[in-house]
Amino acid sequence: MLCPYRTGNQAGAPLFPAFIICEVYIMARRCELTGKNALVGNKVSHANNKTKTRFLPNLCAVSLMSDAMGLTYRLRISAIALKSVEHVGGLDAFLLKQSNDNLSVKALKLKRSIAKKVEAQRAETVKAAA
Repeated sequence: MLCPYRTGNQAGAPLFPAFIICEVYIMARRCELTGKNALVGNKVSHANNKTKTRFLPNLCAVSLMSDAMGLTYRLRISAIALKSVEHVGGLDAFLLKQSNDNLSVKALKLKRSIAKKVEAQRAETVKAAA
């Protein structure tokens, strides 16, 4: 991605190019697998005073192993999503079952590559059986 940083001396001649390539990481407080994000609500005191607050999801940075790909992937997911992944039977099964609406861009790319790999493995087993 190109970032328009103006870097130069006072005469206006840039020391570096006006556009430099930089990585942009979006650090939203959002689960990459389930789409859970921050909620807004009120804290209510004993005196019934109401103050606005944000209720953040319990995000954990974890490395999950993909059985089909044979690699580990680092994801920021909520604790309940981690529990769901273990319940369903692994990252591959969870991603293939999950709808595309809730997944992040990274998880969506991973889901597509897992689906391709699983289809290729199924085609091989069908060929070997025939």
